[in-house]
Amino acid sequence: MAEPTADVEDPRLAAVAWARLAEPGDELAVGLVAALGPVAALAWLRREAWDPPAGEREPWERARARWRPRLDGLDPARELAQITRLGGTVLHPADRRWPRAFDDLGPRAPQCLWVRGDPELAAHAIEGGVAIVGARAATPYGEHVAFELAAALAGDGRVVVSGGAYGIDAVAHRASLAVNGPTVAVMAGGLDRFYPTGHTELLTRVAREGAVVSELGPGSAPSRSRFLTRNRLIAALAAACVVVEAGWRSGTMSTAQHAARLLRPVGAVPGPVTSASSAGCHRLLREQLAVCVTDAEEVRELVAELGPAATAGMERDRERDDSAVRLDDVPPGLAPREALVWEALPARGAAHPDSVVRVCGLAHGEVLAALGLLELRGHAVRDGDRVRRVAR
Repeated sequence: MAEPTADVEDPRLAAVAWARLAEPGDELAVGLVAALGPVAALAWLRREAWDPPAGEREPWERARARWRPRLDGLDPARELAQITRLGGTVLHPADRRWPRAFDDLGPRAPQCLWVRGDPELAAHAIEGGVAIVGARAATPYGEHVAFELAAALAGDGRVVVSGGAYGIDAVAHRASLAVNGPTVAVMAGGLDRFYPTGHTELLTRVAREGAVVSELGPGSAPSRSRFLTRNRLIAALAAACVVVEAGWRSGTMSTAQHAARLLRPVGAVPGPVTSASSAGCHRLLREQLAVCVTDAEEVRELVAELGPAATAGMERDRERDDSAVRLDDVPPGLAPREALVWEALPARGAAHPDSVVRVCGLAHGEVLAALGLLELRGHAVRDGDRVRRVAR
């Protein structure tokens, strides 16, 4: 390996360096930077002799083996100059314009955010903005519904967030631009070369009138894994997520699942039961990960979460079954940590472990350990990547 570049003392440049060193969603990298700060974390990585930050050598050895090869030729100042030449900028968590909605991602938050366009627009998306996503191979029905929804919501001044892809994503961006509304496109690669290339003109306009963002620096190529990890950013940025069309197993489904884990309300537009393009929407509705939305007003209610219909439904639920956990509901014999985790699970439905972490305030590893013990004792059961209580 060639000699690494000189030490970096600027936190912004160090954050840029970490965005190059670690792949998106690398929880150890995010945890290390959060604990030490980007500058000290980078200095730690450069050292040949080192001590594991948490006393566990094996996972940190593997992490260093992933990161250290990328020190070769690392030049964050050059990357910063590249985005500046493109008329953009880069934000990091200490920047006042940093989207605080990313805090909800916890250890999967991005190290920095590259922006072409309005650098504050992404931060405002959580204030009533909506992610509108769907199939690349969209039907005329799906495109029509997506355009109507995006135009109405962007016309309200709500930020419409999507992924810039063919199909529903592109329609959502075009509809927003058509009404001079705000829109943000989240990329899975560097902002020096827009992808798909067939949308270069569209994305250039989004960058001029809205914002195009990415957690990856210039020269980073999009890949399937990066598209899937990118979807968590789309879900996090907006106050709600709406799926217009999606296949049974599609990348769009991952965006909806991320939104649900982040406790963002999810809406799904129904379609013909004979259409494979709507199978994913129907799956979300059947599995109760989404509510049915058919027009912009229903999406506005979804964002508000406490529209008249929702409030009435909540009141009926309270009359029928008080879902609050009482002290005597906790299974007997649980240690304090296990009881805390059990109480953090919803009374109805299932929760992803990341949601349990946010609710109970324990470390991720502590929650996983407690959930494992609850499963062994029959107080909880796995439901895919989620966990639900077992009724006593």
